[in-house]
Amino acid sequence: MTGRSVIVFAAVAVAGHRLRSLLTTLGIVIGIASVILLTSLGEGTRTYVMAEFTQFGTNLLQITPGRVTTAGMPTSLGATIRKLTLDDAEAIRRVPGIERVVPVAFGQARVEAGERGRSVFVYGVTSDVPDVWKFQVGQGRFLPAGDPRQGGPVAVLGPKLKQELFGETNALGTHVRIGGRRFQVIGLMAAKGQMLGFDIDDAAYVPVSVGLELFNQDGLLEIDVLFSRAAEADATAAAIRRLLTARHDNQEDFTVVTQTEMLGTVDRILAMVSWAVTGIGAISLVVGAIGVLTIMWISVGERTSEVGLLKALGAERRDILLVFLTEATMLAMAGGLAGIVVGFGIAELITLVFPAMPLAISMPYVGAAMVTSVMVGILSGVLPARRAAGLDPIEALRAE
Repeated sequence: MTGRSVIVFAAVAVAGHRLRSLLTTLGIVIGIASVILLTSLGEGTRTYVMAEFTQFGTNLLQITPGRVTTAGMPTSLGATIRKLTLDDAEAIRRVPGIERVVPVAFGQARVEAGERGRSVFVYGVTSDVPDVWKFQVGQGRFLPAGDPRQGGPVAVLGPKLKQELFGETNALGTHVRIGGRRFQVIGLMAAKGQMLGFDIDDAAYVPVSVGLELFNQDGLLEIDVLFSRAAEADATAAAIRRLLTARHDNQEDFTVVTQTEMLGTVDRILAMVSWAVTGIGAISLVVGAIGVLTIMWISVGERTSEVGLLKALGAERRDILLVFLTEATMLAMAGGLAGIVVGFGIAELITLVFPAMPLAISMPYVGAAMVTSVMVGILSGVLPARRAAGLDPIEALRAE
């Protein structure tokens, strides 16, 4: 049999049993669609999270109290011998290559204006926030520069908080109460949106010294540092580490993480998640492969006389093997193509219904899924094809 006749014969066999062929490919369709959707979700989440972090730039580093000795992101929940202070922040400011330093106090408090009020996150920071965090002031001005230890009763409101408290009324120059204390509104931030679930627009900003008093804290949550793009991140981090170690009685009871290190850690974690969800989707492909194997095995039994006739007409063992392998491959390819269409369609539908869902279809994954479906067809068809090729032609012709 020529290659063309093998393909035609297999195609006729597939087309002649439409319902069975459809049911056989259904498992492949579900498997491929699942792989596409799950990898799209994993890749979309990775892209989203990386974009959230990189919006602040890459020449940043963060210092948090407590020493982190295991892999992962730093946390202020670790054991701390000595807290980070405003004096530490001012000392870091003098390190060569440092451009801006933002000591951060943080808490949640009720912000009130007249009869309106809401509980929001309140950041105790300095005037360097717009440069370090890449925020924009919409109206008025941000916190004034000066000694961070001597902050006044002034506040800057996020746009959502301002809208909730004042509506369309001008808020500049008015007063609000934060945690029971009176503050004058000197600025309104431009809309920034959310970052990793935190609504940055629904927040208030006060001087860091005031924030420490407001939340009765004797140490900073973190210190964010913007260093020169010409400076080496590792060298800058090492210089800060040496300085703080000397200030903390030669104990490294803090953690310094550069933005590059943080991005690398997040990227590795999300890559592992992507591989995990891909593996979950691959389980459906295994189920589909079992379906192809089962149906092809049954098909050989039903077409025993057909195989005997082919052998009687001169078809060799190799020809019979190719016919059934081609048939199994055709079923898997059809399922793979249909699965890609279904996967793209469902992804588009999810994007329309849930615009905030981070989906990003990766074409390499799609190509890998299609190749996998073909391999599934070939592997699933091997045993049935070998069974068909091994049939005795005389016994096969006698079969009903």
